Amino acid sequence: MDSSKLFFFFILLLFVTVPSIQAAPAESKLFREYIGADSQNVTLSDVPINPKIELHFILSFAIDYTTSSSPPSPTDGDFKVYWDTKNLSPCNVSSIKAHHSNVKVAMSLGGDTIEGKHVHFKPTSINSWVRNAIKSISWMVREYNLDGIDFDYEHFSADPDTFAECIGQLVLILKQSKVVSFASIAPYDDDSIQPYYLALWRKYGYLIDYVNFQFYAYEGRTTIPDFITHFETQNTNYKGGKVLVSFGTDGSGDLSPDNGFFEACSQLQYQGKLHGIFIWSADDSKTNFYYEKQSQTFLAAQNDGL
Repeated sequence: MDSSKLFFFFILLLFVTVPSIQAAPAESKLFREYIGADSQNVTLSDVPINPKIELHFILSFAIDYTTSSSPPSPTDGDFKVYWDTKNLSPCNVSSIKAHHSNVKVAMSLGGDTIEGKHVHFKPTSINSWVRNAIKSISWMVREYNLDGIDFDYEHFSADPDTFAECIGQLVLILKQSKVVSFASIAPYDDDSIQPYYLALWRKYGYLIDYVNFQFYAYEGRTTIPDFITHFETQNTNYKGGKVLVSFGTDGSGDLSPDNGFFEACSQLQYQGKLHGIFIWSADDSKTNFYYEKQSQTFLAAQNDGL
């Protein structure tokens, strides 16, 4: 059997045998943070870790681009590490997990730019992209002792259905083969972005454990009622999913902790809709990690019933 027929057979076998794969149970004491995108010499041990919560570090980014050409060019799913490997090495990952049983580490795929140029999702074909992605991602997961993956593509040179099939098939295979235990997506409210993630959600949403919705991408001053409205809209868009609330420590918009973010979280918690908090990003918080401490304390207190 040649390689292309074998690949199709493998895909068919997975679709037949994986109806039981589901996203993880709801978890309201989950804190997630992106780290490593800006090379600010931030290590995993720099970030405070509250033992009463579950914490996910998300290494940013792995990108299917090569910088051996100028400008950088896409590689059809052959991902390479572009986060701060000096401070976020395999040893660093293994050490933080060994010292903190409540910590898991994932990597984010895609991102906004590489060397100042937009990163585009640009597969040659669904089959070739998935095949290359399985190989390269599996290697990185093993090398860095990772637990999960996140998808943060923000620019596209393909249609939404192709994106849905590439990402969906990839997650399906990686979960079935137990390479990763969870997967997340990181959309935001933009007409050039949402159709891709919603197409993925409609067909493969049952495989996506968390929706890291970028609420900090909303423009203008956001009030608490505005934030709740934004959340309800996205909770409807990603119906049945675990939509995490978020803010940025890079000065980006939307509702900040100083202007009512935790009040909004309390409302969602009371309604049973708070699945967790994530922050962009540790690189921007390196001076004191004040908001990381505040977020984790809030989550721990909510779950203690305080």
